Amino acid sequence: MTAAELADTSLAALLLGHPATDDQPLLHTATRSLTAGEARATCRAWAAELRALGVDPGDAVAVRLDNAPECVLAMMAIWAADAVFVPLNPASPPAEIEHALAATLPAALIDTGGDDPSVRMRALDGEHRRYDEGTAFITWTSGTTGPPKAILHTHSGYLELLDRVLGPLRAGGSDPTRRPSPNLIPVSLSLNSGIYNSLFGLRAGAPLVIMDRFKPERFAELVGRFGVRSVVLPPAAIAMLNASDVESLEPLRYVRSITAPLSPTQARLFKERFGVFVLNSYGQAEVGEVVGWTAADAKAHPEKVGAAGRPHANVALRVVGPDGAELPVGEVGSLRVRTARMAAGYATGEQLSARIDADGYLETGDLARIDADGFVWIEGRAGILINRGGNKVFPEQVEEVLELSPAVAEAAVVGAPDERLGEVPVAFVVDAPGLPPATDAELVALCREHLVPYKVPVAFHHVPSLPRTEVGKLRRPEIAAMLAD
Repeated sequence: MTAAELADTSLAALLLGHPATDDQPLLHTATRSLTAGEARATCRAWAAELRALGVDPGDAVAVRLDNAPECVLAMMAIWAADAVFVPLNPASPPAEIEHALAATLPAALIDTGGDDPSVRMRALDGEHRRYDEGTAFITWTSGTTGPPKAILHTHSGYLELLDRVLGPLRAGGSDPTRRPSPNLIPVSLSLNSGIYNSLFGLRAGAPLVIMDRFKPERFAELVGRFGVRSVVLPPAAIAMLNASDVESLEPLRYVRSITAPLSPTQARLFKERFGVFVLNSYGQAEVGEVVGWTAADAKAHPEKVGAAGRPHANVALRVVGPDGAELPVGEVGSLRVRTARMAAGYATGEQLSARIDADGYLETGDLARIDADGFVWIEGRAGILINRGGNKVFPEQVEEVLELSPAVAEAAVVGAPDERLGEVPVAFVVDAPGLPPATDAELVALCREHLVPYKVPVAFHHVPSLPRTEVGKLRRPEIAAMLAD
């Protein structure tokens, strides 16, 4: 494959064709750096090693490595070998690893040899699967409302996704001769959010700074040391920074929030505390980011803090009612999305086409409204909406109110069966350390101050922790199962 063909078709070009010269640092951690030349040489050598192992184009290669530059290099080497990248979370229990391997059937594995930290590559015995030409990698849905599904991403589709978001930023008048500030990667590179963040930075021509795990103080130190001006963070990390002892995030100017809706309260607190504006966004692994903020919108519409933003170019949205009819501006309904490209499907057998209507719109499973200025407000997941005798309760709204209490570190609200009303909201709360737990009466009073009566939980259960995914999303099926206890 020629360099020109690679640039047009493969995500490997984001490293091999990166504008950094060979002597410029490109991949950093808190303790070491690799130049662009070292990174490119390692990528090519590892790609040749994979081919020597018998990895053919279309074969899958699984990677189980801790967050480090080697994760990026392994991903790029797999693509340079025309193979398919299958990330495995090193923190996952053995049963989850075995499930992922059985679902994706890779031909080889890249990991470390036990106590030996060096990277090793080995062929895997047994059946392996050959994927369609153009398939780049496989990620898993978060599993917050049901069993995770393995999503097939293509090279062309993911490049379109990156440029969909980068286009408005490039059009904002930034100096094309100025090298972008490093892109800080604060989440696992085994997750779609970590992969997206690293590819986003490379596509923008930026170096990468990779954190082994998110810690507010270390994050602030790296922002200052590397002069990071913008960064992508999940809502859980933003909340951790709000609750931390960090005093400054200079020279940070913008944070793009991804993976889940960020509450308006956390966004406002972050802006007031650090002077950093949060550019919210919305998307799903199957379609990528489809709604987001620009710096211009942030300056023009500060009153819209909490909205997900406005649709990106070449993205169409509909909000529909139960009958499928499009709803007027401002009304809450089921959000559907149509983009130029979507994921190629699922490796685990489910059909993406089952979620696409006759006009090409994907049923997201989320509830939303679109205001008169075109800003999208995500109200919650349709599958977790609580119907209390015909009155709709959005769990996230109640959780945000409960977390206003200094005595509540975090909260989750689920629907409990009720003979008379069908279901009623019940809250699980984690007490803030060092403070007396809030009483039921205090939490009811707080809710009644901010919510209509039917949204107030009928019971409050104090628990030591809440089950969450690695990016901080609540695992709601597990929380609902706690009702039995």
